[in-house]
Amino acid sequence: MGRIIFYEEKNFQGRTYECSSDCSDIHMHLNRCNSCRVDNGCFMVYDHPNFMGNQVFLRRGEYSDLQCMGSMLGMAMMDNISSCRMIPMHRGQFRMRIYEGENYGGQMHELMDDCDNMMDRFRISDCQSCNVMDGHWLMFEQPNYRGKMLYLMPGEYKNLKEVGISNIARFTSIRRIMDSC
Repeated sequence: MGRIIFYEEKNFQGRTYECSSDCSDIHMHLNRCNSCRVDNGCFMVYDHPNFMGNQVFLRRGEYSDLQCMGSMLGMAMMDNISSCRMIPMHRGQFRMRIYEGENYGGQMHELMDDCDNMMDRFRISDCQSCNVMDGHWLMFEQPNYRGKMLYLMPGEYKNLKEVGISNIARFTSIRRIMDSC
């Protein structure tokens, strides 16, 4: 079971809110979130309520300053956490189909492992829709798992640009979320 503790101030100071499941609006419990500690499991944190906006993947560890966190981890910058989603452990196989165009159009490729650069591997510059059959995945806007990210759980995604993240021009690398959370 996962557990994350949010703190209003940097360096684990101020009021706290502890969470062991999804929380669509942390601001119902805290005025602001400037640091957090993941005691167990993995979480996606979002800078807007209802699992919207920029996303950052957190595994067990301490995150004392959210404003520096994104650059330290090579991810999107985040100055506040407004919602979080617990990522369940997955120990089976990983499988997803990616499509070059929206609504499953264009070239299709099936993945069962990580892909650090879709252009080099598949000769496509972007993935605009996908079907996640097994496992939990992270898609990144830049090669080598860098930049803004998008968490994908099993399901169909006809248009990745409408999944609640803004200002991403394209997705160019994909990584499995392994059971090491």
